[in-house]
This record gives sequence, structure tokens and C-alpha cells, in this order.
Amino acid sequence: MRTIHLCLLLVAGCADGGGFRAPDVRYEPTAMEVVQTMLELGAIGREDVVADLGCGDGRIVIEAVRRYGASGVCVDIDPERIAEARANAQAAGVAERIRFLNQDLFATELRGVTVVMLFLSPQLNLALRPKLRRELGPGARVVSHWHNMGDWTPDRTVNIRSGGRERPVFLWVLRASR
Repeated sequence: MRTIHLCLLLVAGCADGGGFRAPDVRYEPTAMEVVQTMLELGAIGREDVVADLGCGDGRIVIEAVRRYGASGVCVDIDPERIAEARANAQAAGVAERIRFLNQDLFATELRGVTVVMLFLSPQLNLALRPKLRRELGPGARVVSHWHNMGDWTPDRTVNIRSGGRERPVFLWVLRASR
């Protein structure tokens, strides 16, 4: 009986609001000059699978697919953002090369992804580190706009002026010992 009660509570909790918690960060579209810097820093190529965790309108993955021939994964907890990303990919003619996942980024399977793009928060970046280490293979790249990864030393940092502010973009290349 206790198991049934627990299951009913879980179902009721998931039915309210779609089963997802509120987004951890406020949606702020990445400026296109920053998108280009992130893609260049990540050295995107045709063989890459680019995942944007917290993809918003999908612009980073769409550009990776459109400009560099990569394939992609758009992940966002907000169903409105996923719908917008899907519509933008359709309009750009690249939707068939992108998977759209309306889910919590911590639940997203990253095995097979070669480049992860982030524009989250310092706390989320730190919380993601164990998942990135566990699921990404050696040589995978992590690119983050604005926020570092704590004591992980970036392989490269580029500062870009956008919107009247200087913004850092960080690159880490994962190694077996990281």
C-alpha cells in the first residue's frame, strides 16, 4: 500500500507543470558574435555531435549544423524553448540533423557527444563536472560562455566584446585524468 501511495504522489507531482522543475537560469539569448566564437573555439567539424545544455532558441546547435555540417542535440527544460528551437531549425532547414530533448540537462545522456556548449551559471557548471567527466570521452570539448568550471584550468580563453561588455568564452578539452 505504501508503494502505491508513493507512486500516486509521484504521478501527481509530474502531472502538475509537466513534471519539470522551473529553469535554473533566466533565458538570455547568446549574441551571434559569441555563438561564432564558441563554435570556433570548439573547433566544430562534420564528425562532431554538438549538445547545447539549456539550448534556448537553438541558435548554437543550428549554427553548428548549418555552418560546419555537425549534428546536434538541443536540450532545455522549458517546453517553450524547445518548441522555438525546433521551429528555428525547421526554418534553417537543419531540423533533421538535430535531436530536441525537453528534459532536465542532468538527465540527458551525453555519451557520443563530442562538444558540449554551455551558457548556464557558475553553480550549474560546477554541478555538471562529474557528469561531464563520467559521460564524455577523452578529447571531447566543453565550451562555456561567461562562466568557468571552478578549478578546471581552461585549455583556452577568448574574451569577446559584445553588447558593450567583455565576455569570456572558455574551452576545456577532456582528458582521461581530468
